Amino acid sequence: MPYIETISLENAVGLVKRELEKALKRAGRIWHIVHIMSQNGRVMKESMELYGAIMHSDSPLSRPQREMLAVVVSKINHCVY
Repeated sequence: MPYIETISLENAVGLVKRELEKALKRAGRIWHIVHIMSQNGRVMKESMELYGAIMHSDSPLSRPQREMLAVVVSKINHCVY
């Protein structure tokens, strides 16, 4: 399995630190997918904003429907997270 170096909350600075702190506050932990983005704070920030818009903004789909779609797509893509 490939190894991706990540930045821990303790070693993070600036935008990366702020985004990791927001992730911790939001979920009570920092998920691996967020840690993987820690090499690029801007990518992490914008990715989380996109996720928030998709999952929480006004939509004809309910939140459970959106979650179900995410699970189905992950399964099709053989994604384990």
